[in-house]
Amino acid sequence: MAAFRIRPPEIGSVALSALVTLYLLVATNKAFWSHAVIYFDRAWTGLLALGAALWLTTFSALTALSMKYVTKPVLIFSILVSASSSYFVDRFGVIIDKDMIGNVAATTGAEASHLLTGSLALHLALYALIPTLLIGWIKITHRRFFAKAGVNFLFIAPSLVLSGLLIYGNFATIAYALREHRDLMPRFNPAGPISAAVRYGLSAYRERNLVVQPLGTDATEGPRIADAGKAVVVVVVAGETARAMNFSLNGYKRETNPELEALGVVNYRDTTSCGTATAVSLPCMFSVYRRKQYSDWKARSTENLVNVLTHAGVSVTWWDNNTGSKGIANLISYASMSRQKGSPLCNNGECLDEILLGELDRKLGAVTTNSVIVLHQLGSHGPSYYLRYPEAFRRFTPDCRSPELMRCTTDEIVNAYDNTILYTDHILASVARLVEKHQDHVAGAMIYMSDHGESLGENGIYLHGAPYGIAPKEQTQVPFVAWFSKSYQETMGVDTACLARDADKPKSHDNLFHTVLGMMDVRTSVYDRSLDAFAACTRPVANERKNGISGYHASHGAAGASAGSL
Repeated sequence: MAAFRIRPPEIGSVALSALVTLYLLVATNKAFWSHAVIYFDRAWTGLLALGAALWLTTFSALTALSMKYVTKPVLIFSILVSASSSYFVDRFGVIIDKDMIGNVAATTGAEASHLLTGSLALHLALYALIPTLLIGWIKITHRRFFAKAGVNFLFIAPSLVLSGLLIYGNFATIAYALREHRDLMPRFNPAGPISAAVRYGLSAYRERNLVVQPLGTDATEGPRIADAGKAVVVVVVAGETARAMNFSLNGYKRETNPELEALGVVNYRDTTSCGTATAVSLPCMFSVYRRKQYSDWKARSTENLVNVLTHAGVSVTWWDNNTGSKGIANLISYASMSRQKGSPLCNNGECLDEILLGELDRKLGAVTTNSVIVLHQLGSHGPSYYLRYPEAFRRFTPDCRSPELMRCTTDEIVNAYDNTILYTDHILASVARLVEKHQDHVAGAMIYMSDHGESLGENGIYLHGAPYGIAPKEQTQVPFVAWFSKSYQETMGVDTACLARDADKPKSHDNLFHTVLGMMDVRTSVYDRSLDAFAACTRPVANERKNGISGYHASHGAAGASAGSL
């Protein structure tokens, strides 16, 4: 007897395109519709018109590609993209835009592993695997090519016309909602993430033959550092995912900065980031361009802070305990700490930030030249906050012990995050103590800025990477801390009491480039004294004081930026 077998149902390609379009709009666009209801504010006619127009447009696009051997791959691809995107958009409130695609492209295997959870697997099984298996099983009936093209056109043309009429008839309402809430359409699946990926790909393609232009080739060391008598060393700590509001130095109710407070650091309480993700903020921090003029293309095509320092003869080293320097350190000494084997501080390709301290101690003990050492932290990178600190710093409990934040209460998430800040406090204080340990031959200082902040569930948003224009302050307000050894203060003329009085004035990532140049007494036409956070509190050298110049650096105009005479 022949084996029992269920024959797959047959369906036309146009009908299947219509069903898949309906599935995508209903099943994988929860975040889009929930935000649209709020943004349209009971303007139901406009909202329904937009929904119908999106269905007609998506249906037209899928129908246009409904050719033999193409239909199933296109429909399956659309479902996979929408299902994957909807998990992160719905769960964490993120938006899959061009910058987020860039973050994904730069993500390491260790980072990605924290996002590969049971919840993700279940979501993909329900929203992607089952529908794609059904599409793979059914039989699609196709007409001959020209007949099919004609039938498809009969569906596509009126659909697009009707879509246009719906938009036109409700243009004022729809245009207002989309103009005021630019985050809405990037949430729409699958068009949003596909568009973002295409834009990222085009940007990457444009940069394939990029030629980096030199910057600050006139840089030299100034008289103060030349007469220092010992090596001047500045340790630049590039933080990760630390938000200012969870620093007790900024008034947070919990004591998350006991060690830094004991050291008497200078703390700037109102500091704004350049972006909301490492791929944007980190290059911007080290770029000569201010946030409003910054672009990824400009950053990649122009030398940065570390290059200008090397032009002045400063030795620059970059040690990374994160996902790399994002191209900043391509031309200087670079080492990835997470590649160390056998260290008790490392596990599964990630290391606790203490891995940086032993190397720093050895470097400071042997340094003989003026140097800048950049430490790129893993810091508070989520969602696995609990892996960012050792047991000794598990002070706030119960803490979330899972990368699946939805399984934890808000208090548990905040507890875990605050433990990461407490640990960062220890790392920064340890850096300062190591510099002080070697003060017999080093005049040293430390400057710390985080690249961006983090959302911990406020307004249903988690993690980071929101488009800057709509990003909450949790993602854009970052800590900025500086510490100066006695030897550095005396050698470089820094008045820390003056700096403390200036601590409430707004600062931003725009300040880092020029502040570090000032800290190393680098004289170059690309320096802008007005953006040097410490310039006003740095005593002038004798010849500048004699010439009546207030502050350390003289200033004069220069093309492109308000450059100082250094």
